[in-house]
Amino acid sequence: MSSVSSDRTAHRTRWAWVLGTFFGTGLLKPGPGTYGSAAATLLWYFAVHAFAPAPLTLTIATTVAALVVTLIGIPASTIVARESGRKDPGFVVVDEAAGVLVALIAIAPDWKHAAVSFLLFRAFDITKPWPIRKLEALPEGTGIMLDDIGAGLLALLVAHLVARFY
Repeated sequence: MSSVSSDRTAHRTRWAWVLGTFFGTGLLKPGPGTYGSAAATLLWYFAVHAFAPAPLTLTIATTVAALVVTLIGIPASTIVARESGRKDPGFVVVDEAAGVLVALIAIAPDWKHAAVSFLLFRAFDITKPWPIRKLEALPEGTGIMLDDIGAGLLALLVAHLVARFY
């Protein structure tokens, strides 16, 4: 990790770095947020097809997964940000994983719907339209995570609207 100074990361809280970088996907370049989002989307897609849950079960499981990733992601991203000396390190992508999971709630379990949710989430995460940008101002891991949850909620809304027309 050449982008992270070694003196600030001499002590790393291993679990926080593993989860904060979403199992290392945040260390990939270019565009670590896209890699983190893609990894979470692919995990969701493969889990859906491995377990073939009923639609309601899938909705509940995706919602619970998004909530768990968010609740774990807040302390993990806070720790990684502090240990790296950065307010919102680009290699912390657990927020993208949580946000894209929100965007996948109650979406049809096929690649077309998953791709639409993924693309909408990335668009809203990158552009951060109002009021999503305001969520970044929240302190530490809360701000890191919640702007992506906001982008995920907006992507969820738009994805469901788009799904009504095709």
